Amino acid sequence: MARWPMRQPVAFLIVAALVWFALYQTLLPGSEALVAALPVDRQSHLGSALQFFFYDTPKVLLLLTGVVFVMGMVNSYFTPERTRALLAGRSEGVANVMAALLGIVTPFCSCSAVPLFIGFVQAGVPLGVTFSFLISAPMVNEVALTLLFGMFGWKVALLYLGLGLSVAIVAGWVIGRLKMEAHLEGWVRDMPRTSARFEDSGATLADRVQAGFAAVREIVGKVWPYILAGIAIGALIHGYVPESFMASFMGKDAWWSVPLAVLMGVPMYTNAAGVIPIVQALLAKGAALGTVLAFMMSVIALSLPEMIILRKVLKLRLIATFVAVVASGILLVGFVFNALL
Repeated sequence: MARWPMRQPVAFLIVAALVWFALYQTLLPGSEALVAALPVDRQSHLGSALQFFFYDTPKVLLLLTGVVFVMGMVNSYFTPERTRALLAGRSEGVANVMAALLGIVTPFCSCSAVPLFIGFVQAGVPLGVTFSFLISAPMVNEVALTLLFGMFGWKVALLYLGLGLSVAIVAGWVIGRLKMEAHLEGWVRDMPRTSARFEDSGATLADRVQAGFAAVREIVGKVWPYILAGIAIGALIHGYVPESFMASFMGKDAWWSVPLAVLMGVPMYTNAAGVIPIVQALLAKGAALGTVLAFMMSVIALSLPEMIILRKVLKLRLIATFVAVVASGILLVGFVFNALL
């Protein structure tokens, strides 16, 4: 017998939204009550760190669960086959914009990089367009935007959306202009081309709800350790790191802070869920917005594990070009925002 969410998906979605909203309203008073119940001074370093952890952990998990569920329903429309079909045959420029936009609503991460790359090449998607997608998908995804909106509000989330899309579009276009197809591994270049076709599966709303549950199990089940680790680090920074230290290390006056932030971000093995709580604590302690955005974008878009995975299909010169172009865009973002804000 089908479960209630599958039998009455509309009623389930309404009830779930109401319960989610009610829980969200209890987060701040609940975190303060937890700290008050402990034998610690709320104004102490430990009290401040604990309140940060008790508030941000359920907040991030609740936000993430809600948005991942909704995006799981949306993502059921954007399978790899449909994505390839939408991009194949498009001219560069327009296709770069489309690829970056599709990256926002598709649930692909670095672990999917190789099969996606191969599929795009086989479907005749230009190399630069493929890179626009591969940059946008991990960097400007629902997890990053949700956490930024929940922690900093819609202005910062919208700012990051614009920056991430700009880097993905321009970097992909530049790589396309460089005509580096010869630097694909030989076995990738020699693969037979396939037509990019898509047939609608005719999924119902109940099927979409089921896809939402599957996305929560897959994404939230995978990233929750990074969330806890990121929030724990953020809590320590929030409670114990002096503002003067962080301002001198990552503030506007330190010109070298932006390139240093990018260099620090590349080898980190984490994702948006793990790095954004750290970003929140850094900003609260006086770090400059441009420096922090550069750090976050480098962690998400230029992770060392993704480079290792892509080495299976790309020669070193193409990987180095990809890293250089994207890093240049991130550096520009950091310097411009530190200068303007």
